[in-house]
Amino acid sequence: MSALAQNEITVAPATPTRFGFLTRPYQARSVAPVRLTNSPRLDALIRAGNLYLSADDVVALAIENNIDVEVQRYTPLLAAEVLRRARAGGALRSVGVGVAQGPQSVSLQGVSTNFSGGLAASGGVGSGGGIVTQLGPSIPSLDPTFVFFSQFAHTTSPQSNTVLTGTTALITNTRIYDAVFSKNFEFGMSAQLTYASQHIKLNSAFFALNPYTSGDLDLQVTQNLLQGFGRAVNGRNIRVQNNNVKVSNLQFQQQVVTTVSSALNLYWDFVSFEENVRARQEAVTLAQRLIADNRVQVDAGSMAPIEITRAESQLYASQQDLVIAQTNLLQQETILKNVLCRDGIRAAGLTNIHIVPLDQLAAPAREDLPSVEALTKEALDHRIELAQARLNLESNQMNLVGIKNSLRPTLQAFGELTNNGLTGDLTAAGAGLPGIGYLAGGYPNLLAQIARRNYPNYSAGISLNISLRNRAAQADYVTSLMEVRQNELNLHKSTNQVLLDVDNALVGLQQASVRLEAATKSRTLSQEALKADQTKYDLGAAVPFQIIQDQRDLANATNTETQAMAN
Repeated sequence: MSALAQNEITVAPATPTRFGFLTRPYQARSVAPVRLTNSPRLDALIRAGNLYLSADDVVALAIENNIDVEVQRYTPLLAAEVLRRARAGGALRSVGVGVAQGPQSVSLQGVSTNFSGGLAASGGVGSGGGIVTQLGPSIPSLDPTFVFFSQFAHTTSPQSNTVLTGTTALITNTRIYDAVFSKNFEFGMSAQLTYASQHIKLNSAFFALNPYTSGDLDLQVTQNLLQGFGRAVNGRNIRVQNNNVKVSNLQFQQQVVTTVSSALNLYWDFVSFEENVRARQEAVTLAQRLIADNRVQVDAGSMAPIEITRAESQLYASQQDLVIAQTNLLQQETILKNVLCRDGIRAAGLTNIHIVPLDQLAAPAREDLPSVEALTKEALDHRIELAQARLNLESNQMNLVGIKNSLRPTLQAFGELTNNGLTGDLTAAGAGLPGIGYLAGGYPNLLAQIARRNYPNYSAGISLNISLRNRAAQADYVTSLMEVRQNELNLHKSTNQVLLDVDNALVGLQQASVRLEAATKSRTLSQEALKADQTKYDLGAAVPFQIIQDQRDLANATNTETQAMAN
């Protein structure tokens, strides 16, 4: 199903450039535009102004052209992009739309019951499916960052004490360069490596080095020991979104199932409406024949003229039933065509195209069904809403680990290591000072001092932050735990509903089979009764009213059999 979801929608990488390896993360990727035209299959099925459809064609066209299915194709791709975001430490987003229910037939009292299994697919907490939460310790950004800073400054400072600087206006020219690389890790550690360099030139003759350059290489490491410690806490969004990706694929499957089921129901209802039109047309033909026979007998003086009136009344009633049946058929045809095309009936040129079904209603052969236990096991293993509920429960339990972690105090261990360096041009004021010659030199001398760690700094410590009452964290944990308990109960309820659906489906199947047998028998008896009474009528042994009643009974019995067969 995931492959089916992506067979038309692609996310293209950024346009390649000469420095693509550097600029790719900062270029926008593109998504293919939507396709608003129908698949070639639809045109291939149109011949001589008719659309010839089989049940297999209906399934294929619904998958290829239905807009609800096309909209839902984006859901797994959206979930994959949110997973990409989660791997960078970003918050989860609620994306996508819920499953759209397909259209129903013209009349709710028509043939199809549109039974979908009892349970509607649920995407979870987010409107588009899956779990969305940010409770618990904040999740750090997991993408490394690089910062470069440079500054050029010229300052002039009036001096009140010339003994220190030797001038009444101290002029300082400064060039600062800083580069910082930082990275956070899932297990709760953060590291930052900084290189800083500062070049200063002054107009004072009292400095031993002028101009001079100072710099340092600094490494800072911080590790969470209680709150915010561990991959289960800081990586929970990644694991939750992995589940949400699975939920989105299940949601796409549910949309395909719902759309195909709706399209097939519409198709078979259309077939049954055609059967009903034929039955009503036959009833009109029989009524017209009865009028003709009655007129012959009235002209012969063997029948009262009132019988012509009764026969005409039956004809008008049959014609009214025929018009209703034809109207239902045309409306059903419009609904079915709209489901199978993407750009609308008019744009697709289907306005004056009539559907010709290639399948006929036929009584299904009896088959031995698996045991109730086998059917129940299959339903529990394959029902989409149960799989979604299990994944969402698992995701809530993952989030619960992070929410529980927020109950702990914040305890951090930190350490810092710094290597310093200083170099510059030796002045007259510095000549003869002990050790000053070691500092004299250019920029390579500064780097060498840092590399040799001539001037190291060390620091380490711990930081403890305790919330004395901690009520918010306690409330969040208990609230989330109760939500998990509700999820467990709802999953159990859904499981019970699936078991009930299996039982109801078996009962419904048995009832439909019995109803079909009874309807077929009733239609056969009505035909025989009409035939027998027609023979009697031809011999003058039956009254016209009986023929009218037999015609009504046969029309109703035929319609009932058609509905039962479609069900």
